[in-house]
Amino acid sequence: MIVSLGAFPLIPDADEARSWAEQELADPVYRAAEPTWFDRAAQSVLEFVTGLFSGQLPAGAGPLLAIGALVLVAGLVVVALIVWGRPRRVVRSRDGGDLFGEPEGRTAAELRRAAAAAADAARWEDAMVLRLRALARGLSERVIVDPAPGATVHAFARQAAVAFPAEADALAEAADLFDDVRYLRRPGSPDGYARLAALDDRVTAARPVLPDALAGAAS
Repeated sequence: MIVSLGAFPLIPDADEARSWAEQELADPVYRAAEPTWFDRAAQSVLEFVTGLFSGQLPAGAGPLLAIGALVLVAGLVVVALIVWGRPRRVVRSRDGGDLFGEPEGRTAAELRRAAAAAADAARWEDAMVLRLRALARGLSERVIVDPAPGATVHAFARQAAVAFPAEADALAEAADLFDDVRYLRRPGSPDGYARLAALDDRVTAARPVLPDALAGAAS
């Protein structure tokens, strides 16, 4: 009986087995199945985040966590600056709102120009009213005195006198002049306008007395 050798499997020696395995693994099919660097990085991140929630962090994860947090915060700050720009100084004044019980949307500079134009036209009542409004709006823009809606000119004068005690008498006089021409219908005058303009200029150039300074002077 003749038996064909092809009926029995060939058993390679060690060198042949290694060669066959290398040839098999060199097949592109196996290389395509290997994880890429991105797959390995994503797996590492996933394992780290899973460890955070499970309470099982790998050794040395503390410094890595701190560095990651700093990088995250820095990234958020950069994104915020790109989207919203640099933060602006917050101004608490009520510019454009009520002033002495009436709507007034102009800035201090605009009110001063309007007052000067009224004075040039010899409309002294308007010039005096506008100049005192400019004084009040200027202190509001400087966040020193911010008259509440409906506040009277005398209430404003008392508040301003706290920040500028040296001008207390002049502020009270200015409030009287405002009431005279605005409500009592008394005629304005070049002298009255000049006094209001001078007061506005002095207060604009002066530094206010802060509450801490007042407390220190009283002790």
